[in-house]
Amino acid sequence: MSLKEKINEDLKASMKAKDTKRLEALRAIRNEIIKMDKSGMNREMNEEEEIQLLLKQAKMRKEAIEMFEDAGRDDLVAKEKGQLEVINEYLPKPMTREEAEKKIDDIISELGEVTEKDFGRIMGTAMKELKGKIDGKVVQEIVKSKLEKSD
Repeated sequence: MSLKEKINEDLKASMKAKDTKRLEALRAIRNEIIKMDKSGMNREMNEEEEIQLLLKQAKMRKEAIEMFEDAGRDDLVAKEKGQLEVINEYLPKPMTREEAEKKIDDIISELGEVTEKDFGRIMGTAMKELKGKIDGKVVQEIVKSKLEKSD
């Protein structure tokens, strides 16, 4: 079942259950799907594009949460956190830091002798393999720490 079909079914269920918080998050996702459909792709989104769409939505919610926390708007923080939880339900299970470290170790060993100058090359390869599975900031931290240890 595609993301579009899953969202539409869950949207109907949320309407019947009168779950307004969930409904709002699902509508936001559906609106993004509709935008993608109207962008002239003339095909269904593939799984990678669906994940990208969800990651973009999650990132928007995280940024909004930070802004609302800084402004002291706890009511809006709670609303955004609720929507983020719903979005995360549709994303694949995130990779743990330990799993990411192991994968980055594998990437570094494949490249052979590396220095801090190889940071961009390692990050590029790592993000291709780990995109959508773990936050890019975490990948960056891991790569930096690995390169500092290798010097």
